[in-house]
Amino acid sequence: MILRSVLVLVLLVGVLFPASQSLRFDLQSGQTKCIAEDIKSNSMTVGKYHVVKPNEDHPLPDTHKLTVRVTSSYGNNFHSAEKVENGQFAFTATEQGDYMACFWAPEHSPPITVTVDFDWRTGVHTKDWTNVAKKGQVDAMELELKNLYDTIQSIHEEMFYLREREEEMQELNKATTSKMFWLSFLSLFLCLSVAGLQFWHLKTFFEKKKLI
Repeated sequence: MILRSVLVLVLLVGVLFPASQSLRFDLQSGQTKCIAEDIKSNSMTVGKYHVVKPNEDHPLPDTHKLTVRVTSSYGNNFHSAEKVENGQFAFTATEQGDYMACFWAPEHSPPITVTVDFDWRTGVHTKDWTNVAKKGQVDAMELELKNLYDTIQSIHEEMFYLREREEEMQELNKATTSKMFWLSFLSLFLCLSVAGLQFWHLKTFFEKKKLI
């Protein structure tokens, strides 16, 4: 019960406070940086990225443009862009697991550093409630209720997800326990067999030497 309560608390914190927010990182020329996000099946996910200009008064040089790929853990491609300075993607996950967003900077001599701003959101956090309020002219109370409703739905889905994972872990523990039992039984049988053979060998040896 305590473990389940802790899991629920962690779940609530993870849902109410977005785990994936805006991220800024540096990327050396000729190198690749990948960012992973664990996404449930049928969850909506959106991402935006752009290269920070080294000089705001000049256009971004080609040496700072990136190649970007977003793939699932099964290798399926959900977004692809080459030699871009910004972009975005949005899709509904068809597979459960880790999704990878990889950024590659082209080779350059001497080496340069590219700074990237990346924002990746999943689930209820994909909705921009400010724009929803502006477009629909929703009052503050209704906006909060809509936000709360979506949050509760997300919590409900996460609870079922955790329950399924818990059942999978229980089945795995049962299977592991069963295998360990049979392995221990086999090890004990082998030890007794070896001990019996050694006893029989020593007995035969002593009988031949007429010591017993």
